[in-house]
Amino acid sequence: MNPVIQEEISGCGIASCAALAGITYAQAKETANALGIYAEDTALWSDTEYVRKLLRALGITAAPTETPFDTWERLPDKALLAIKWRMEQGRPFWHWVVFVRSEQETVVLDSKKALKTNARRDFGRIKPKWFIRVD
Repeated sequence: MNPVIQEEISGCGIASCAALAGITYAQAKETANALGIYAEDTALWSDTEYVRKLLRALGITAAPTETPFDTWERLPDKALLAIKWRMEQGRPFWHWVVFVRSEQETVVLDSKKALKTNARRDFGRIKPKWFIRVD
């Protein structure tokens, strides 16, 4: 699985879904827009239903609930992680990333454009709040 770079400042949810589906950001954005999901909508940062809806449209199954993060070892082999979680004006916000564990490697795919590498292995610096298991 490869990282997909977000093209809008709030496009991390779309980029994460694209990475999981193995498609481009433009393809995921087109599907999202057809569903009424737009990167400009800050609700993408504070509501899980938008990414769940996009994942369903892309044929990807996600767990129905969020699970609090405990340890990296206890994560499922594939998950959407909520990192950089914070409250702003009484509303939760976070950044979506993808966690993937395979026989070859364990990596976090982070869509943020400014990163030196979008396949992150600096787990001590990443602080997940919770995750959604993805099949």
